[in-house]
Amino acid sequence: MKEIALNNVHIELGAKMVPFAGYNMPLQYAGLTHEHLAVRNGVGVFDVSHMGEFIVRGSEALDLIQRISTNDAAKLEIGKVQYSCMPNGRGGIVDDLLIYRLEESVYMLVVNASNIQKDWDWIQQNNNFKAELQDISDRTTLLAVQGPKAAEAMQVLTEINLSDMVYYTFEKGAFAGIENVLVSATGYTGSGGFEIYFDHEHAEKIWTAVIKAGESFGIMPAGLGARDTLRLEKGFCLYGNDIDDSTSPIEAGLGWITKFTKDFVDSKLLLEQKEKGTTRKLVAFKMIDRGIPRKEYQINDADGNKIGEVTSGTSSPSLKLGIGMGYVTKELSKIGTEIFLEIRGRQLKAEIVKLPFVK
Repeated sequence: MKEIALNNVHIELGAKMVPFAGYNMPLQYAGLTHEHLAVRNGVGVFDVSHMGEFIVRGSEALDLIQRISTNDAAKLEIGKVQYSCMPNGRGGIVDDLLIYRLEESVYMLVVNASNIQKDWDWIQQNNNFKAELQDISDRTTLLAVQGPKAAEAMQVLTEINLSDMVYYTFEKGAFAGIENVLVSATGYTGSGGFEIYFDHEHAEKIWTAVIKAGESFGIMPAGLGARDTLRLEKGFCLYGNDIDDSTSPIEAGLGWITKFTKDFVDSKLLLEQKEKGTTRKLVAFKMIDRGIPRKEYQINDADGNKIGEVTSGTSSPSLKLGIGMGYVTKELSKIGTEIFLEIRGRQLKAEIVKLPFVK
């Protein structure tokens, strides 16, 4: 079990620590609902240092990235970030990721913790280009300061103009007295804020500064539990739940990051899916009957026939009702369609709705 740089800090704060993707990670501190609402309405800070970071550099770094990813990274300017995914050669997804253009021929790929080794091997396997890869995951600490008050709370720590930063852009500069910190206007909560990348040796100093700067704004440390409920309220996919090696980006509603203006792994197969359609589709639903959906619960039609299963589900702290996502047959995937979840032997009614659950 790996330990992130701030492991002891989280324990001292009373965090409930759990194994996650090979790391000892904070699940919650004061409680999931408190943390969730603090981020949605104010500001919270997540330690997500378990994520993986790869540097790709060289004269053909872009060529490699274009080959392995679905989005068009050629459109990335220096200082911009792009969401993308990597097809696996069989129509499924190796991982979803963020692509940062750091310099003219230097990029950073941010991948999911559970897939670091798999992603590294896959990218190396496809590296038939003049591109050099470097894994900086173990030396990088990543804090996500999220919420509508994040910019105001963190501005005292940097001369980077946080309020003017556009979504999916980044800047490098001094932060909390530490040079060469990457501050990115990204996150996984849908409530605004920043992701802050720096060398792990500065972890305690920057964590302490973030907490102090956010005190008057009610900042609250938040764990993986709140991170999951926040992303689900916005309909963001979670790898291993809503997308994996058996789901295609077209089925998962990720056609918007699948650009057929270039040749990439599985581009012909995915274009055929886009043109002909797929037999199933990832949908969002909210419960009509009282109940909390969970992963792998069966989804049925009105006659009790199985039409799919839940991939993510929870009780929404913002809406105070059950919400979820899951794959269903295309014929029964339209918004407004009534579906039924099999929960403890009962058929509970739900309705397919448009994302996000929370605007």
